[in-house]
Amino acid sequence: MLPSISLSSAAMRTARRVLTRTVAALFLGVALSGCMGLDDLSEAPPKLSGKMIAEMSKKGMKPEGPVLIRIFKQESELEVWKVGKSGTYALFKTYPMCRWSGKLGPKTKIGDRQAPEGFYHVSAGQLNPKSQYYVSFNLGYPNRLEAALGHTGEALMVHGACSSSGCYAMTDQGVGEIYAIVQKALSGGQENFQVQAFPFRMTAKNMIEHRDDPNMSFWRTLKEGYDAFQVTHRQPKVSVCESRYIFNKDFEGGEPADPLAACPAVVNQLEPQAMAKIEAEERQVEAAMTQAIPASTSMTAYVDGGMHPSFRTLLKREGPKKLAASISGTKYPISRPEAALADPFAGR
Repeated sequence: MLPSISLSSAAMRTARRVLTRTVAALFLGVALSGCMGLDDLSEAPPKLSGKMIAEMSKKGMKPEGPVLIRIFKQESELEVWKVGKSGTYALFKTYPMCRWSGKLGPKTKIGDRQAPEGFYHVSAGQLNPKSQYYVSFNLGYPNRLEAALGHTGEALMVHGACSSSGCYAMTDQGVGEIYAIVQKALSGGQENFQVQAFPFRMTAKNMIEHRDDPNMSFWRTLKEGYDAFQVTHRQPKVSVCESRYIFNKDFEGGEPADPLAACPAVVNQLEPQAMAKIEAEERQVEAAMTQAIPASTSMTAYVDGGMHPSFRTLLKREGPKKLAASISGTKYPISRPEAALADPFAGR
């Protein structure tokens, strides 16, 4: 007969605390899509883990290979793409975004709380390993087009924590992985990496649902670059003239010098084999714009930015203080938590 075992009250309380912390850590780990934990973070710039390198190897990617980033506000997601064995970009990982501020639409002036939308190029000098939000990289807003249009603002970042006043906040764990990936690509020879920031995944369905938005003309331009990448999985060449982005074209005399002037004559259309698919998508959107808006559309206006559903669930369950403590060591509170809970797609 086995001897009976008794535990003291103190031992029982200790065991319950350990179990509670373990369950909480497991729950948060699932929500953060396998990101590193706070205990893994240090003051030194983050490096690629062996696990991350192994994941890249499985997908035919090299740690030092080129990288490209896509950001989607409505979905509150950031995608990391890397060049694979085929020589084109393939999706490596999708990260849930903890917080972005403002509404759908581009940033135009300092203090508007808008997170930027557009095409940006980030070099090593724009990486900040000692950011007040753990680590970060500067998008380079305003870019050439935005500066020519008179848009103002500065220091628009992708950073850690869950606080935004015009930036994209990814949590310390998430931005740590992203930073390590892009830093390795830049140190491996990539001059800069492209960041494509969109209001939403620019499908025909989403374009139709937002067709009455005053930013639609601008978004139609962004969609040209979105479609070019979707079809080819190659980084689109971005030029600026006629106060807009122009994609995958070579011009007589080289790149246009004045973003606001008429475009020079086109001497070469890049990726011509993809143009048929891109033009077919444009025709589909054009035709759909004349149709009635589906009755199922139930989006309401953004109160102030968005938050990925996984973090919104945690915010409801844990409250802003506990969530902030679990995803960042910088002690920054969740920005405008009430607005973060106001999901504009709650009725869908």
